[in-house]
Parts: sequence; structure tokens; C-alpha cells
Amino acid sequence: MRYHIITYGCQMNEHDSENIAGLLEAMGYEHVDDPYKADVTVINTCSVRDNADKRFFGTLGQFKKVKKNRPDFVLCVCGCMPQQPRVVEEINKRFSWVDIVFGTQNIAEFPELLEKRLKTGLRVRAIIDNNPDISEADMKPVRMHRHKALVNITYGCNNFCTYCIVPYTRGREKSRMMSDVCDEVRRLAADGVVEVMLLGQNVDSYRDAAGHRFADLIKAVNEIDGIERIRFMTSHPKDISEEMIDCFRTCDKLCHNIHLPVQSGSDSILKRMNRHYDRASYLETVDKLRKAAPDITISTDVIVGFPGETDEDFEQTLDIARRVEYDSAFTFIYSPREGTPAAKFTDKVPDDVCHERFDRLVDVMNEISLKKNREYKGKVCEVIAEGVSRNDDTVISGRTDGFKLVNFTSERSPEQLMGRKVMVEITETKTFSLEGREVL
Repeated sequence: MRYHIITYGCQMNEHDSENIAGLLEAMGYEHVDDPYKADVTVINTCSVRDNADKRFFGTLGQFKKVKKNRPDFVLCVCGCMPQQPRVVEEINKRFSWVDIVFGTQNIAEFPELLEKRLKTGLRVRAIIDNNPDISEADMKPVRMHRHKALVNITYGCNNFCTYCIVPYTRGREKSRMMSDVCDEVRRLAADGVVEVMLLGQNVDSYRDAAGHRFADLIKAVNEIDGIERIRFMTSHPKDISEEMIDCFRTCDKLCHNIHLPVQSGSDSILKRMNRHYDRASYLETVDKLRKAAPDITISTDVIVGFPGETDEDFEQTLDIARRVEYDSAFTFIYSPREGTPAAKFTDKVPDDVCHERFDRLVDVMNEISLKKNREYKGKVCEVIAEGVSRNDDTVISGRTDGFKLVNFTSERSPEQLMGRKVMVEITETKTFSLEGREVL
């Protein structure tokens, strides 16, 4: 029996898919690259953006013919979208032939749901809201990479930014015990993992039942033998602590890289977004980060065209982008999410204005990214090799400590280098990547 998983969305969704793959392989299923030739195909969904909805329903429709020609084919839908009642209603109405629908908080039940479908022939719908018993203990994820791993430290979110659907699809925030996280990281290290990314919707609000905070967790993971790099995401500017910032100075394995979403440079828009910080405090945090780690790289998220955004508000966003000089940015045009407070705001920004602002912001961000990358030319950087380039199988790809993508050539084979630290001289720079050659 064969399976395939289609994943949309963030690293949380990617890790959920790794866990689902582990559950399927424990049942005897083998992975196949073609979702239309699998016996079980799972679509793991994202609901952060409107285009994610459209992509999902478009993909779903493509399986109707498969289901008609192969009645035993099992199609499953999971992730953030089924946590919204309107989505389940639409699936039941327009795509009633979908076999199993489950959410973000009962992934561990998937084998039971699949067995029920196979034994009874009945279609299954199983959605849980705010599950207090989420656990990684019984999960054996199939990792996308041998040498690096995603590790959940929190689930859910308590922030309720007015534009965001995540608290409604992932539930209230829960932190795993630090001891459990460290035990998982030790097992990963024993299995050859050298880099871990600690995941949470807001890692800086981590606090386990014993009172450990995020800085305590970073320090504990830093002491684990075999781990060479520690990353995390996502930070919330309102919660990042002095102790956490100091970890960039004191923890040698913590990568000098942070994703620090700003969303807007305007205080009035930040207030409407319910972000609980202003531009002054955000810039102060950036200053503290750069004092702790002068070489730190910073990426961000920005929403353009949030309801009520004026030309002046947008200019403040451009200003903060120029002040911080982000290494990279994920930029989005505001997309209303049904069920969020912002969806009810009536002062929408016209589409043509949104697109004009978006294009201007992208131009500024790309100009800054290229400028920052040009500073690497001629330098020798430590890179962990991750795989061959998508465009050329003679070129190897990897990441620097600062998460810069490097495509490089080597006299050694990719198999010899995967998961290893390689010294690379940067010979060319582009907006989104660096190029170089291994220095032996």
C-alpha cells in the first residue's frame, strides 16, 4: 500500500505531515511520489491566506476523477482548514466523496480513522477544538532531511491578532515540558540530526508547567551533544525577552538568525492589528539583537493594505524596512479571513492601491536583500550541505548560520557532504542566494 502527502503552509504544517507520514509507515504504507497513484493521499491544508483556500479547493477537485475510477482510493483532508466549520460544510456539500476529514489537534487518531474507513466504508469527519492532550510522545515522524529536524515546543496561539485565523484553527497555546523537548532532541541527535528548529506560533511565550521559559530551553538544548545548530520560529516582538536575546551571545550553537515579523511600520495599523508593540519598541528590540550578535540576519513578515492603511502608514512601513535592512521578507497583500475581527472592518484599501504598494515594498525589500548579500562576496562561510540544487544536480545547496542559501560546487560528491559543515568561498551574489565553491 502506498501513500502521498500534499502539504501547504508553514513549518508547523510540514512537521504535522512528517508525523502523519510516520503514522502511515508504521501501518505498513510506503511513500510514492505521485499523489494520483497512491492508495492513500493526504492533503494537509493551510488557511492563513485566501489563495491557500483557492489552491486547496482546486487541488481537491482534481481527485474526483481518481476517486471515480478507483473506488478503493482513500482521499484525506487535514490541517488548519478543516478546523473551520464553513470549510467542512463546503467539503460535505461540494466534495462529499472525500473519505476522511480531520484537524490539527487529533493527528494521533489518524490510524484509527483510516482503519474505520477501510473496514466500514463509511466516510469519517473528526474535528477537535482545543485538544488539551496533544502529545509528541507516540509520534515517529518521517523527516524530510536526515540531518535536520523540526521540533514542536508549543501548540496553538493566544495572541488573537485581528487578521489571523491561527488561534481558531490551532487552539489555545500549550507548551511542552522542557524535559520532553530535550529528550526528543537527544533522540534526534543520536539518529544523526545536527540541526534542530524549535517550532511554535510564538516561541517567546513558551513556559512549561515547571516554569521554564524559552531562554531556559535554548540553554538546555545548547548543552545536548551532537547538536551543532539551533534555530527557532516564530518570535513575537512583544514577548522576546532580554534573557532570550542574551542567548545569541552566550549559546554557541544558536544560529545568528531570527524571523521577527513586523507586519506594519505604522503604530496606528499595529494597534488595529492587535500586535501589542509599536515601531519604537520594535526598533529597540532590533538594536538589542544586533548588540548581542552584530552579524545576526533578520527576516520578517509584512502585510500590505490592511484595512485603514493610509499612504502615510505605508510610508512608515517602507521606512522601517530601510532602517532595519532585512535580509529577507515575506510580503503579503492583506487577505480577510472569515471569523477574524479584521474581516468585519469596513475601510478596505482598494485593490489597485494594494498592488501598487505591494510592488513598491517588494522593490525596496529586494534592493536591500541584494545589498546585504553583496557583502558576502569573497568571504568564506561555513555551510551545512542539505542537497543538490533544484536546477543543477552538479551543484550542492546548503545554508549558512545566518540562513543564507548557498549553491556551491565541490570536488566531493553530494553523498559525502550531506549534513556536514563545508567551508565555501562566495564567488557570486544574487538577491535570494549566494554562489560559491568549496575551500578544501
